[in-house]
Amino acid sequence: MVAENNSRFATDPLLNEKESAEISGVSMPTFWRWVRGGVVPKPIKLGRLSRWPRSEIYGVIENAAAARHVAA
Repeated sequence: MVAENNSRFATDPLLNEKESAEISGVSMPTFWRWVRGGVVPKPIKLGRLSRWPRSEIYGVIENAAAARHVAA
């Protein structure tokens, strides 16, 4: 089980809030607002650190793009 999890994070690195906000194209306050509002999943907590799998951040962007096409 541990080996499976290690391989996942080797291909899906954990991002901090600054990296996640940059990928999302928003400021850090907006990113945290999105977390509180449920737009972005809650972080993985490692002690006091907050991290998001890169795939989850890209998933938020993909969901927003899909919703845009549905609404149009």
